[in-house]
Amino acid sequence: MTSTDPSLDGSPYQQYLYAYPHKTSYRPLRPRPRLADVWRAEPREALFLYLHVPFCEMRCGFCNLFTRANAPQEQVTAYLRQLRRQAGRIADALGDDAGYARAAFGGGTPTYLTADELTELFDIATGTIGARLPGVPLSVETSPATATPDRLAVLAAYGTTRVSIGVQSFLDVEARAAGRPQRRTEVEAALGAIRDARIPVLNIDLIYGIDGQTAETWQESLAAALSWRPEELYLYPLYVRPLTGLGRRAHARADWDAQRLALYRQAVETLGAAGYRQESMRQFRRADVPAPDGPDYCCQDDGMVGLGCGARSYTTTLHYSFDYAVSVTEVRAVLDDYLARDADDFGYAEFGFHLDGAEQRRRWLLKSLLRAEGVDADAYRARFGRPPTDDFPQLGRLVERGWATDDGLRLTPAGLAHSDAVGPWLTSAQVHQAMTGYVPR
Repeated sequence: MTSTDPSLDGSPYQQYLYAYPHKTSYRPLRPRPRLADVWRAEPREALFLYLHVPFCEMRCGFCNLFTRANAPQEQVTAYLRQLRRQAGRIADALGDDAGYARAAFGGGTPTYLTADELTELFDIATGTIGARLPGVPLSVETSPATATPDRLAVLAAYGTTRVSIGVQSFLDVEARAAGRPQRRTEVEAALGAIRDARIPVLNIDLIYGIDGQTAETWQESLAAALSWRPEELYLYPLYVRPLTGLGRRAHARADWDAQRLALYRQAVETLGAAGYRQESMRQFRRADVPAPDGPDYCCQDDGMVGLGCGARSYTTTLHYSFDYAVSVTEVRAVLDDYLARDADDFGYAEFGFHLDGAEQRRRWLLKSLLRAEGVDADAYRARFGRPPTDDFPQLGRLVERGWATDDGLRLTPAGLAHSDAVGPWLTSAQVHQAMTGYVPR
C-alpha cells in the first residue's frame, strides 16, 4: 500500500529535526518564569551542559545558526564576562545538587576564542557552573582555520573527549560553492593538529548536494576523510535556508532531491564498506569504536542547561532560550541585548515552548525513532504507561511503505534515508502552526 500523505510523498529534505520542538516554535514567555521555579521539581543529577560561543571567523553560505563573523575583540571579552554572570545566576537557580553527565561547547565556533579565552571558558564551566572537566564526556566544535595546536592543547588539558570539525568538502572549489572559502592544505593541517592533540574522538562533518558536486568528487571527499580514520563522520544534505548567503542567491534545481539521495546512498555504501556503523541518517561511527563512555544520558528524558546567547535549555515541560535570529543585523541586535542585560535578568526564562503530556510523548518518540536503533517500546511504556503504538497508530503507515519495521518503531534503510520527511510528518499540528507563524529575520 502506498501512502498519499504529501509530507511523506514529497521531498525527502523537508526539515532537519535535530531538536523537538523546533526553536522557531518558541514564543515570549509572559510572565517570565523564574529559573528556580522551572527547575525545582526536575531531576538534576545527570544534566547536559551546553555552552554557546556565537562567533566565527566567517559566515558560511549555508549557515543559519546564531553566530557573528569577525566580532571585535571588545565584544568577545564582554561576552565571556556576561557568560560568567549568567552561569552564576543559573548555578544559583539549580542549586548545589545539580550534576552534569555530559557537556558540549558549540556555536558558532568555540575555537574562535584564543587559547587564553578558551581557558576562561573552561573556568566558567568548571568554577562557576560546576561541571567536572576533565571527568565527563565533552564535545567541542572547531573549524579548519581555528584548530590550532595552542587551542587544542587547552581542550586536551580539560579532558575534551570529542572534537568535531566542519570540513564540508575537501575540494576547494566545492567549499567555495558552499560559501566556505578554504584551502585543503589548511584542512589537512587542522586534522593533523587534532590527531597530534590525542583527543579520543575526531568527527568530520561533510556536506552533499553542493552545486557542481558529482559522484566522483563526493567520493574524493569521502576518501580524504576516511584516510584520517575518524571515529565519527556526520554527513549533511545541503539545505538552502532563508537569510543565509546561499539563500540570497539560490536558484532552482529540478534534480536536487534525486542528486542528494543518490549521494547519500553512495556514502552509506562507502562508509559501510570502510567499517562504519550507521547511527542515524547523518551520524556514522567506526565499528571498532565503543559507544561514548561516561554516565548514562537519555536525550529523551534528561534535562539540558544552556549558557550563552543562542543556547537552549530543556526541562520536562519547558524548553527555553533567548531570542533567535539569522540575519547579520538581527543577530547583532540580539547579541547586543544579551550583553546589555543586568545579571538578575539571567534568573528568568525568556522565550520558550511548554510541552504538555502529548508533546512530551511525541518528543520521546521522535528522538528515538530517528536513530538507527529505533524506539525502545518497553522504555516508552515505563515512562508513559502505555505502548507507543497506542499513542501513534500512524506509524503503521511507515511499515506499509517499507520505511519501518517492528510496528513502525524502527526505521529501515529507506526510512532512515527519509528521516527529514518522517520528522516533519510526525510533528504536531500545534508545533507546525507555531513554526509557520515564525517570521525569519
